[in-house]
Amino acid sequence: MATTLAKADDRTAVTHAARIEHVSKSFGGPAGPQLVLDDITLDVAPGEFVTLLGASGCGKSTLLNLVAGLDLPSSGSIETPGGRPALMFQEHALFPWLTAGKNIELALRLRGVPKDGRRAEAERLLSLVRLDGSYGKRVHELSGGMRQRVALARALAQDSQLLLMDEPFAALDAITRDVLHGELTRIWRETNVSVLFVTHNVREAVRLAERVVLLSSRPGRIAHEWTVDIPQPRRIEDSAVAELSVEITEQLRGEIRRHGQH
Repeated sequence: MATTLAKADDRTAVTHAARIEHVSKSFGGPAGPQLVLDDITLDVAPGEFVTLLGASGCGKSTLLNLVAGLDLPSSGSIETPGGRPALMFQEHALFPWLTAGKNIELALRLRGVPKDGRRAEAERLLSLVRLDGSYGKRVHELSGGMRQRVALARALAQDSQLLLMDEPFAALDAITRDVLHGELTRIWRETNVSVLFVTHNVREAVRLAERVVLLSSRPGRIAHEWTVDIPQPRRIEDSAVAELSVEITEQLRGEIRRHGQH
């Protein structure tokens, strides 16, 4: 199968934010090629919030990197009709010698926003992530949660239709993570951006997503999908969130057990 990483024709009607068709990925190793992802087919609809869930090493981050265009699939095709997606990592990756506002302005400059309009747009994005008045603060003056808010604002500054998030809250304490779950849900609903969010935390996946996609252990294959009909905003301790999380956890444990038997 031909390997492609394509941007769909802008003149066509956009029916998906990302389309992943029969994607496989192998990496070379001492014992020969190692299959990490096997025949993944997945669409993300415009404005949809999808979480990718699975055990460590199942290929979640590899798939996200392929969608981001940081690597090419060994086979299959990926389309992102809205252009290159924005990507947010577990580490904030902010430049410590720049202020919060200047970190965001850097993304705006790369996007082609004129110099005289960057400050106002950076201030607007900081306000969107509820960091009003933080434009001039250096990275070392910000808490972990505040740094991730700036990183989110910088990702949104790219004005992409698709936001890729690779366990962005995993390093935060439980209370800060809970607050940022609520903030991300609010921002997603306000901006209507499509989100593909990688996590290994089942409750996080259920709290945030409209759809949860479970990958099997290596090689990663789509093992199961759930549509999450629980109304937003949700709380991580909500009974409906807990109930669905138990169901998904059982499926995840089964995948881990099957992998351990090979």
